[in-house]
Amino acid sequence: MASDRVVDLLRKAYADEIETVMNYQTNAIVLDGVRAEEIKESLQTDIQEELGHAEQLGQRLKQLDARPPGSAEFTARQDSLQPPEDSTDVLAVIEGVLDAEEDAIATYRDLIDAAEEANDPVTEDLAVTVLSDEEAHRTEFRGFQKEYPTE
Repeated sequence: MASDRVVDLLRKAYADEIETVMNYQTNAIVLDGVRAEEIKESLQTDIQEELGHAEQLGQRLKQLDARPPGSAEFTARQDSLQPPEDSTDVLAVIEGVLDAEEDAIATYRDLIDAAEEANDPVTEDLAVTVLSDEEAHRTEFRGFQKEYPTE
């Protein structure tokens, strides 16, 4: 039997991945301008990976006799990843992605710790794998961020 903390973190991570997909898709649609094209392409690519993460997390919850949250249980939390008012504000989207990745990284690190404490190596392995993907996304978007002057 999985610990409540492991299940809670898996459910949080699942909801976060689904919210990220929605926000990446929206930003990939609304961004305009030449500078936005590479960001839009990266977001479109990442959508598939984030959906894959959600699928893996949902399957793990099922294996633990739990279930992923449905939309009625969903609370949006990614305020900084909302589409910008100015559709050419690429930096706002980059910073929103970085915020979401930092949150995901923290969640997966917490999940690794909780799974280790619960003697759940399968969940721990899943969290380590997804953590690696999220860290790679963060690195990619940090690179994009470097192209913009800091104020």
